[in-house]
Amino acid sequence: MSLDILHLHQADWRAAVGAGDFQRGVGYAEQGRSRLLSLKDHTLLASCRGSGAQSYRQRISLHPHGQHWDVTGHCDCPVGFNCKHVVAALLTLERQQRAGIDLSPLIVPSKDAAEQRLEGVAPRPVLTLGSHVRVHYDARKGRMHEQTQHRAALAFDYQGHPAYGKAAKDVLVRQSASLNLRIVRDAAAEAALRQRLEGTGLQVALRQSEALAEHPGEHFELASEAAWLTFVQQQLPRLQAEGWQVRMQPDFHYDLAQVDDWYAEVEDAPEHDWFDLELGIEVEGQRISLLPILLQAIRQKPWLLTGEALAQRADEELLLVSLPHGNRRIALPFARLKPLLATLGELFFRDPDELGPRLRLGRADAARLSGLEQGPALNWQGGERLRGFAQRLQALPNRPAKAPAGLQAKLRPYQLQGLAWMQALAELEVGGVLADDMGLGKTLQTLAHILGEKQAGRLQRPALIVMPTSLIPNWQDEAARFTPQLRVLALHGAKRRAQFPLIAEHDLILTTYALLPRDLKVLAAQPYRLLILDEAQNIKNPRSKAAVAAGQLQAAQRLCLTGTPLENHLGELWSLFNCLMPGWLGDSKSFTRDYRTPIEKQANGQRLAHLHGRIKPFLLRRTKEQVARELPPKTEITHWVELSDAQRDRYETLRLAMDKKVRAEIARQGLARSQIVILEALLRLRQACCDLRLLGEEGDTGLHSGDSGKLSALLEMLAELVEEGRRVLLFSQFTSMLSLIEAELQARRIGYAKLTGSTQDRRTPVQQFQAGQFPVFLISLKAGGAGLNLTAADTVIHFDPWWNPAAEAQASDRAYRIGQDKPVFVYKLIARGSVEEKIQQLQQAKANLAQGVLEGGSQAQWQMTEDDLAALFAPLE
Repeated sequence: MSLDILHLHQADWRAAVGAGDFQRGVGYAEQGRSRLLSLKDHTLLASCRGSGAQSYRQRISLHPHGQHWDVTGHCDCPVGFNCKHVVAALLTLERQQRAGIDLSPLIVPSKDAAEQRLEGVAPRPVLTLGSHVRVHYDARKGRMHEQTQHRAALAFDYQGHPAYGKAAKDVLVRQSASLNLRIVRDAAAEAALRQRLEGTGLQVALRQSEALAEHPGEHFELASEAAWLTFVQQQLPRLQAEGWQVRMQPDFHYDLAQVDDWYAEVEDAPEHDWFDLELGIEVEGQRISLLPILLQAIRQKPWLLTGEALAQRADEELLLVSLPHGNRRIALPFARLKPLLATLGELFFRDPDELGPRLRLGRADAARLSGLEQGPALNWQGGERLRGFAQRLQALPNRPAKAPAGLQAKLRPYQLQGLAWMQALAELEVGGVLADDMGLGKTLQTLAHILGEKQAGRLQRPALIVMPTSLIPNWQDEAARFTPQLRVLALHGAKRRAQFPLIAEHDLILTTYALLPRDLKVLAAQPYRLLILDEAQNIKNPRSKAAVAAGQLQAAQRLCLTGTPLENHLGELWSLFNCLMPGWLGDSKSFTRDYRTPIEKQANGQRLAHLHGRIKPFLLRRTKEQVARELPPKTEITHWVELSDAQRDRYETLRLAMDKKVRAEIARQGLARSQIVILEALLRLRQACCDLRLLGEEGDTGLHSGDSGKLSALLEMLAELVEEGRRVLLFSQFTSMLSLIEAELQARRIGYAKLTGSTQDRRTPVQQFQAGQFPVFLISLKAGGAGLNLTAADTVIHFDPWWNPAAEAQASDRAYRIGQDKPVFVYKLIARGSVEEKIQQLQQAKANLAQGVLEGGSQAQWQMTEDDLAALFAPLE
């Protein structure tokens, strides 16, 4: 067989080059560095990119010598002859021949041959698509960087013969040694096709790319990955419908597999408190779990878990992801991704080893299934019972209800809604938090629910209510007033043990947080229809004796009642739900990892939205502004107070000493472990703002009310308010401060009632004030922050600010509640420029956190930092 350059074999020319040049040439050819330019007779012209940025030109002639070729390869590189660039060109020519690539455009026909003309033929457009992944070292970032380039190459087919480039020169094709074919190109038709391609968004590539580097056609590019995806999904099918021939190289990234179906498979185990969920797709007859695919996508594009970024994506936009095996990819529409990521997003923060093809979720998380149905329809497989459960949870807020017969009260519309919500949770056998504002009637709604359970025949076991000691009389009174049908047993006082045998005979059992751990053995032996924790913030510390004891009680349904489910941090909310539905929000460690740290320390809005979405079905919160518009207005006023000279001097001396002490402690143990010393120091500064006598130091016995700027201002206010006929609630955290105020009221013959933690009979002072016997009611913040109905008051004064805004709001709501018919004024006495002013700023940050979690709003970063500490210990302004 004679030698033919169009059927080249390296064995026929291998001996003509050195071993080293050959090996290096093999590497260059594999890297695609060589580009063939033309082929005439036995001479090949080529170019090759060297080790740097420079390219070299080769002119290679092959001379037949028996059964082998002699190679004369000239190159303008420093070596100059039969170098590695020459080897790369010959190997590239051989590889293209074996791949079946049409080399006719490279061949220069012989001028001596006869010629046949082909004209009047319409060109058919041919579009070749390819990709190339380039990995290089990024010196600025100090790491390897991966860059993917894509190109489209345009050519024109004339009855099987390709033509390239804008220059509409005739194409000469060697038919045989004695015959050439001249193809007359249609320049106008080619220009129209080129214009059509540019109309899809493709633009002429300005830079060379290794994607389709060897293709001689006109190269086009797009600006972004998204643009390529849109082009392939939308424009390419139209071009093919118009007759364009499209060739995708094996490495082209957008040669996408088609998703035939989306499925959600639920495996429900009714005997357990969990279920398994698999979300997946069917591609070319194969079922593929979506979880590993999305986990990989999120690692590459973390913004997928950012709510704001996700919301900006249109539903029809597509996300390109890789299938687990092979090089195939698929395009996922954001219409499907949005509900999926919003519903299950926090799961992708887990250890990848924890994420298999299926998710194991708590039964209460069935509410998430409704969220998955927000997008396009899924092919659901199994889980009908759980899906029905999810739909009922979703419908809870709008469920109609009517008050049980015999209830001695007319329920307002929002109270009926609260009753329906509790009844629905009972039917679904899940717990919930009734988190209405103080004064909206949580007690009444709960009593109505218990009465409804009795009338339905479900109260065959008693309901147990745990509460602060001070609220026992309130629950007794409210039950007697609204639900006299209920048999109530209060387990309170030294004689309660004699009543233990009577528990099963009653409908409603009342006990306290203080007594629950002591009586746990007896109380835990009795199963309950309902366990209700009133003022449930009392178990905000999950390690407290009351919280541990509550978790050991048996009940078909658990409810928490609290106007402040979150006072200081998210761990308190976790503690409530850990009692209601143990394990549902994970253990404390995983909850901190998934929610507390991202929300509290990083102000992560997506984490906040996920948490709000999870707790929303099980937490009902209404504010007075939302549901009690008939209430008169409430006005909050900050009353700025100037410290006396004596206070300013002592405050500054104390501040310097405390600042030094605190900084030494932080240096020794760090900020997190210095909380006790910090709070002690701040307490001393707050006491100095109220009255120097609170400091209890020697030499202060001669001080009087005139030495306290705040007490002097208060007495002036009280004299004016009492003269106007106003009824005043006066709160302070310091019972010793109330004693000082009490002495001043006695001296001025102003009548008052008083309530502190040591008050045994709470009913009498409340009744006296409500009856109008006294114009002023002195109350310690913790003793009077819950369970009191003091609508006779129209003025609230907070003598000193508390860290927790919710505690202050609870105290104010003793007066501003259902039944109040007078405008309410709330005064906060704040020493200007002092630590009290800084406390107000921290209060606002904590209020933002509560609003974000409970109501789905945004929150500001609020945790105490060293900057906050510096502000708290700053000099008086």
